[in-house]
Amino acid sequence: MLSLRNFWRRHRRKVFVTVGVIGSGYVFYKLYHAHKQRLSDLERELEGGRATEELIKAQLQAHFGNIQRVADSITLPSAMHFLRSRISEELDHSHLTARLEQGKGQSNTLTSLEKRQLWENLKILSFTRMVLSLWAMTMLSLYIRVQVNILGRHLYIDTARDLESSQLLEETDPFDRHSQQEFLAAADYLSGYGISTLISDMQTAVAEVLKGKQLRDLLNASLLHETIVQILDIFMSVGPPNHWVNYLMPENAISYKHQMPTSSSALRPDVTKLDQLMVETRAVLLSDEFRNVITISLRTVVDALMDDFGLQLGGDPSRGVPLAKLLPRIAQIGPLLLEEPGSNRFIQIIRRLPEVELFYTLLYANMSPS
Repeated sequence: MLSLRNFWRRHRRKVFVTVGVIGSGYVFYKLYHAHKQRLSDLERELEGGRATEELIKAQLQAHFGNIQRVADSITLPSAMHFLRSRISEELDHSHLTARLEQGKGQSNTLTSLEKRQLWENLKILSFTRMVLSLWAMTMLSLYIRVQVNILGRHLYIDTARDLESSQLLEETDPFDRHSQQEFLAAADYLSGYGISTLISDMQTAVAEVLKGKQLRDLLNASLLHETIVQILDIFMSVGPPNHWVNYLMPENAISYKHQMPTSSSALRPDVTKLDQLMVETRAVLLSDEFRNVITISLRTVVDALMDDFGLQLGGDPSRGVPLAKLLPRIAQIGPLLLEEPGSNRFIQIIRRLPEVELFYTLLYANMSPS
């Protein structure tokens, strides 16, 4: 026992140091092991997060692509067909050309003043039909894509919420589905309600630009390009700011409901969801970013149209032709611009513009397109 005490006195410092070192090593080992475990768990979480993020991104991209196809294959063709019919009906120039044909070689049929007035009317009508078709085709294709992307984003979010609560999209409130259908049906607002005011305002802009142009004046592709741009500039700038939005869509869901011929106060449901969609759409149309997309799209379509027109003039853009001889060609451009979206190269040109693609990608993601 005495030797044990002597050993303890002589070596207790070493024992304490040894025990401390061993204890510290054990503690450090446990801390290191716990830290390593936390890192491993964090890596697994990050990997799982990346996988989830990639899955969500892939789903968003697939859904975004489907939304664009819906706009191109269903909504736009239907609205474009209705628009083409209305413009053809409202801006029919066959009665003018028929009267001019009847007056040929029959000096007593029409006076020179009547002929001149008929030609002036034909000039205004032909340019109105061409520029209006160009504007309406461009705006309708852009507007419908805004509609479909806004609705598509809402549907995607609603579907995600339904999946979280183990519900299917088909089990959602039928009022929401009805609102969605009415919202997409508003794509025909331009053809059904806005077309009359649009024609009147466009004719005013056309008459302003063409008042100094005589039927015998020579026009080439460059001068025609300048004339179209002037008409569009006057049309877009005259009146209250962004007045053109009212051609495309109603001010709100309530006014739209009142304009629908089949609606009645007894049958009209709550319009909260429909109004929300329309408010979002109008906000996009009024944005500076959308105005920039409009400017780029219209300018590109005019350039492409004049390229075609230059080829019709024998490939020489400087070659001048009397305005009277150009009117039949100008009158034929309107229907060309309003062809079915699948075969309409101008709509395809608009779709492929980088600025347009970026705008709708950011719109679908609910981000600022700036």
